[in-house]
Amino acid sequence: MRIALALAAALVALVPGTPAQAADVSWTVRTASNSYGNDRSSYTYAVNPGMTARDALVVANHGSAPLTLAVYAADGYTTGEGQLDLLTGDKKSVAVGAWVQAAAKDVTIPAKSEAEVPFSVSVPANATPGDYVGGIVTSLSQSSSTETINVERRLGIKIKMRVGGDLVPGLAIEDLKVDYRGSLLTGDATVSYTIHNTGNAVESARQEVSIAGPFGWLRTDAGTVDSPPELLPGERWAVAVPLKDVSPAVVLAATATLTPLLTDASGSTTSLDPVTATTRIWALPWPLTALLVAVIALLVLLAVASRRRRARRKEREDERVREAVAEALREKEQTAAS
Repeated sequence: MRIALALAAALVALVPGTPAQAADVSWTVRTASNSYGNDRSSYTYAVNPGMTARDALVVANHGSAPLTLAVYAADGYTTGEGQLDLLTGDKKSVAVGAWVQAAAKDVTIPAKSEAEVPFSVSVPANATPGDYVGGIVTSLSQSSSTETINVERRLGIKIKMRVGGDLVPGLAIEDLKVDYRGSLLTGDATVSYTIHNTGNAVESARQEVSIAGPFGWLRTDAGTVDSPPELLPGERWAVAVPLKDVSPAVVLAATATLTPLLTDASGSTTSLDPVTATTRIWALPWPLTALLVAVIALLVLLAVASRRRRARRKEREDERVREAVAEALREKEQTAAS
């Protein structure tokens, strides 16, 4: 069985002069110098639907033998570790990976030399406005000398496109939950939720999480909360924030606030209007809980005792009625006999 494994970094944005990331990778990649700029660390394009842009990738072979590499583009996605990765060559791309076409599907670079690989970016006329992220990849597949597997090593450079039209950023807080576990006087809580990029722009966010009792009393802040990675349109990111020494204030309100961060084509970051969500749970202090349990138990005992007293009174009343009826019948029999 032959299994394709990506052992090198799936997406590496290398700047000129940076060595390859894996010890057994003998080549590097960088952006070409042209009208888009020099010494770019990645490709960034602002294009309108129906437009075509042309650029190039430079591949340098640092080995002592000629090197033949496959060249292809792929859509990007955010991994569970928060890193940007690219689809492998056997996966179908529908955006950047489909719109970017290299001049050749493979390139051969002589030893100690470099080659420039032109590529074009053709955006469909019906492309939806917004941000798209992917990359252009150089790939080398080789059979492992120790196992029956096929090893794919990839080096590539990120491509970010902003397709013209209405840019509608949007982040939502979904499935907000709070788990509280109390001790005698305080407890620990975990606030969890999902960040959903509901807009058409790549966004990150600053996060704030707090828990408070009624009227905002006994507030506990989570402090600094790690920012989520940049999320592509449609992506989700799960968050779990621990809070210590939370006072059990009968009813706790857990609040999560996101301040979306939008990066423009120049690299400047803009803060957008915050998004907030709140959920509530019961959190009774142990003394109060014990008191409530005692009061409820007492009320139950009083109710049971009251029912028993009523039942005994009814039994005595029924007995008096039966005795009165029997006495009346005896008197009637005696009257009839005389």
